[in-house]
Amino acid sequence: MFGFGIVGCGMIARFHAQAIKELPNARLVALCSRNPENARKVQEAVGITCDIYTDLAAMLRRNDLHIVNVCTPSGAHMEPAVAAAEAKKHVVVEKPLEITLDRCDRIIAACERHRVQLCTIFPSRFADANVVLKQAVEQGRFGRLTLGETTCKWWRSQEYYDQGGWKGTKALDGGGALMNQAIHNVDLLYWMMGRPVEVAAITATLAHQRIEVEDTAVACLRFANGALGVIQATTSVWPGLPKTIALHGDRGSVVVEQEDVLRWEFAEPRPEDEQIRARFAQRVGASGGASHPAAISHEYHRRQLADFLRAIETGGRPLVDGREGRVAVEIILAIYRSAAERRFVAL
Repeated sequence: MFGFGIVGCGMIARFHAQAIKELPNARLVALCSRNPENARKVQEAVGITCDIYTDLAAMLRRNDLHIVNVCTPSGAHMEPAVAAAEAKKHVVVEKPLEITLDRCDRIIAACERHRVQLCTIFPSRFADANVVLKQAVEQGRFGRLTLGETTCKWWRSQEYYDQGGWKGTKALDGGGALMNQAIHNVDLLYWMMGRPVEVAAITATLAHQRIEVEDTAVACLRFANGALGVIQATTSVWPGLPKTIALHGDRGSVVVEQEDVLRWEFAEPRPEDEQIRARFAQRVGASGGASHPAAISHEYHRRQLADFLRAIETGGRPLVDGREGRVAVEIILAIYRSAAERRFVAL
């Protein structure tokens, strides 16, 4: 039985707590927040009872605490993550791993130095449609990959930024629609297409006031395999549309919208293709956060935490370790640099 502790008790902590609650070999033993009332709200929302701390060091001294989930604001991930690693606790960090590469690297180095496991939360990799799409890539069904596209045309109200305190700030959010919302899309595109080698981008703030970051971004990429890519990311598109990923090659095309497979076509059909089209046709589920940040499921968090526990038990590697989580941050920072300097940026 693995004992979990969560540091940071905002909205996303509830998804972590619910996921932990549903794992048969895990239990939540502690919550840590500067405001105990926030921790109590997490307990009430999930229906659990555990100890509450305002001092992280005190929580880390628990012998029954094995894993620390970092759910603080994005630009405040490093300090608790490093402290947990130094206390010999395994570390789970909600996306993004951090908002600068130096801070990402310090988390990775601390976990490697103290020989604890590290994972970055990217639950979209565990969605069934994306798993099937990844298998098609690995099987070579697309032939030569030529184009990868992803869209995150979401909507966030002005109130969303005004009430959060840290949202929309460079110091703690690290960026806007790309770093906070579309980072899942960026990670999926990298997972499917491989590493990009250069990017060109334009960003803008069009629908919101009093924020320091972009609410609209478009980027073009060239991947190491020669394929091209396009990313569209917004919090400025009302009412918010389902996110998409589309892969194209000289032997096939697939378009996935949220969990619906809109197109699954290959030059060399297989018997399972019709089953896949039927399985993922017009599924009904959560909106995926397109217009409200809480409108997501905790199921894929649960699957990712189960994968993390497997890695701890076997000494293997989690699907999204710290170095994997770092890549999406690297891509997004290159996009920001390209937009700021109005030029292609090499990775």
